[in-house]
Amino acid sequence: MTRDQPPARKPPRLVTAQYLENAALHYLQRFASSSASLRRVLMRKVDRSAQAHGTDPAEGARWVEDLIARYLRSGLLNDAAYAEMRAASLHRRGTSTRAIREKLSAKGIGRDEADRALESLDEEVEGDLNLTAALALARRRRLGPYRLPDKRAEFRDKDLAALGRAGFAYDIARRVVDAEDPDSVE
Repeated sequence: MTRDQPPARKPPRLVTAQYLENAALHYLQRFASSSASLRRVLMRKVDRSAQAHGTDPAEGARWVEDLIARYLRSGLLNDAAYAEMRAASLHRRGTSTRAIREKLSAKGIGRDEADRALESLDEEVEGDLNLTAALALARRRRLGPYRLPDKRAEFRDKDLAALGRAGFAYDIARRVVDAEDPDSVE
């Protein structure tokens, strides 16, 4: 092997029902997951095994569906709890409700479950959900009232644009950026 060639990849494992269960449990120990995300991970293993070993992908898909249904019944997978946890985490980071919906949708969370997760989040947070998220993002990125006072006017438009790109409405971005201090926004 020369330096120009990457090391040889080892072939994928032969997928069995037991292998998929072990892989699913190992994945769930390491990551919080929605049922759709776990399905994607396991189906990649099934597809690789089908290409490398000629196994039946339909049988592998059946094993994956049975496994996910069993985990949903037992409570090991819970899309509603995952959606609430993920929405709360994204909100603390300063993600807008629009971006939270998109990220939950990408993880396979349905519109109704995403709405419920955002409603439960709205009950926990006093005031406007987007306003508190915008303040969190401004704090993290040092925008608006978190910027040095002598630089605020110079960077006002850039701060507004940053909040706009993050998915916040103009009026919320303007309230945050034009606030004298973070406490005066409320």
